[in-house]
Amino acid sequence: MQSISPETIFRGIDAWEKAIPQIAELTKSPLILGRSNSTKILRSKIFRDLKNNNLNVNSANLYFDCCYEDISRIKNFILKNNHDSVIAAGGGKVLDSGKYIAECLNIPCITVPLSASTCAGWTALSNIYTNDGQFIKDVALGSCPKILVYDHKFIQTAPSRTLASGIADALAKWYESSLTSSTIDDGLVQQAIQISRVLRDQLLIDGEKAFKGQFENNPSWRNTIEACGLTAGLVGGIGGEKCRTAAAHAIHNAITQIITPNKFLHGEIVGVGILLQLRLEEMKNNNKLADQSIKQLSLLMEQLNLPTTIAQLGINVFEENNLEKIADFTCRDKSEIHFLPFEIHKQDIVDLIANFEQQKIKI
Repeated sequence: MQSISPETIFRGIDAWEKAIPQIAELTKSPLILGRSNSTKILRSKIFRDLKNNNLNVNSANLYFDCCYEDISRIKNFILKNNHDSVIAAGGGKVLDSGKYIAECLNIPCITVPLSASTCAGWTALSNIYTNDGQFIKDVALGSCPKILVYDHKFIQTAPSRTLASGIADALAKWYESSLTSSTIDDGLVQQAIQISRVLRDQLLIDGEKAFKGQFENNPSWRNTIEACGLTAGLVGGIGGEKCRTAAAHAIHNAITQIITPNKFLHGEIVGVGILLQLRLEEMKNNNKLADQSIKQLSLLMEQLNLPTTIAQLGINVFEENNLEKIADFTCRDKSEIHFLPFEIHKQDIVDLIANFEQQKIKI
């Protein structure tokens, strides 16, 4: 079985208003799930609009990332109050939590992304973390969300940092899947890889214009937010589990194991992972184009104010055994790093990161 896309997608400047009648048909007692104080006003609007359509609506907030403690608490709240759906409104962690909870309770999930930071509003996948933000595992879900509402007015309210993070995360679709799945003799997988290539090209062309430009009358902004939130999800939907993540996400998952005072967004960490993956391809797979790709990506990432080293994520890999911890987690048995078409060992990651960080420091 393959879950390719949400059953219904509303997108555009008035997507939320257009979605309300179908939401009202689907659910009579929805729970609005959110987290951030910065999205409270939008969630209040969603609450009022549903209330005005005579729905028995309630709301609940997550305390942490998508973690088992929060998931258990919200599940009990839904059961106690007899809610018949989850409307997850927020960033990737909120959307992943809502999808996971809805699947556990066998009720529909409606995703309402409030930024373009990830494609979590689309996918049949939830990433589980500890309440400290350390990655545990990803969980494949039985279906994509029932309804996805991608309202451009909502996305406009998000900090520009979230868009930059979404661009980095979406770029990883090409750099990872083209490496792990290029030899798979499956038409849909090959088509997904080609979509990810077009996605990459579009982001390289429009990403900076979207990040630095105005919302109104800016096709670069519109195309970029939909590339991050919709097209990136489509790549995973069409490609399925064969269109895999690789080193960039494996390194992201490992970096989250180091707890730092400042929290970084998913895509911000993945962006550093892409640069490291390219250097790894150069070291282990004799990729002659990797250095040029690193220069091209580094330039864009600097224009988007994205970190380009682990040090810029607030982690000194040469202290407190951090390098060993990252290498250990990156190379654990079920890590995505092993989807690479060449063998990887812990010492490879130690050498990779040490050389990369020292080189960046020297520059």
